[in-house]
Amino acid sequence: MSTSRRVLLGAAVSGAAGAAVGLSAAAPAHAASWQQKWAPTATGDGLGAFETVEDDRADSHPAGHPHIYATGDNWRFNMHTVDRDTSADRQRQEVTGLRTGSSGYLKWAEGQTWRITYSMYIPSSLRATTTFTHVMQMKQPGSGTSPIVVQSLRRVNGVQTIELNLPIAGVLVGRTDLDPLHDRWTDVDFRIKVGDGTAGSVRWILKSGSTTVIDRTKTGVDTFLADRVRPKWGIYRSLGDTSGSLQDTYLLLTDLRGYQLV
Repeated sequence: MSTSRRVLLGAAVSGAAGAAVGLSAAAPAHAASWQQKWAPTATGDGLGAFETVEDDRADSHPAGHPHIYATGDNWRFNMHTVDRDTSADRQRQEVTGLRTGSSGYLKWAEGQTWRITYSMYIPSSLRATTTFTHVMQMKQPGSGTSPIVVQSLRRVNGVQTIELNLPIAGVLVGRTDLDPLHDRWTDVDFRIKVGDGTAGSVRWILKSGSTTVIDRTKTGVDTFLADRVRPKWGIYRSLGDTSGSLQDTYLLLTDLRGYQLV
């Protein structure tokens, strides 16, 4: 299948959070709804769509630069087996945050609810591993902070899967086979209520064409550490894989959209 840009299904980028309620003195005039806050394009914004770009932070592979760049309607993340992060036991080519201008970016604060939709193309060369291979994270900005949410390619009993985990909550939200999603576009719809302790929630939806591959929700979970939550995309993987799955590869993203429930 061609890796050219596809249009997201309208259902993946629209809709209200709940049913409208009758007007009364005690009820709000309008039901909460998703308001679009971020809609970059690779052709128009390039890497300026993101708060930061983490391209070969250790300068381990100058000949491979740039590892992250806009190409047509897509953002591309290249990963070579020789690439190394500042921690030499892993590899990282990621972007962070939702930039809205030369000096502005969206901040996901405690108590807020956010939604991200996009399409990702996972080639068959980007394989699940026995250790971590993340293709999306939610973290508190700053060095040394633990991930709050990870969308990962993980090998389970020899089977390649894609999963969503909440590491600080110790919760597996859902998992499905990766093989049917290789070499094609997959639509992602991810929603998070930023909450400490048991005040948070997430919903994770993957669609392949008109087929819903997985739709899982977890409530009463911890989705906040401190300061704010910041999304990350790209390839971040351990070199400790024991399945022989590490090879030169890439990831494509397109049609990134960000919404806040207001």
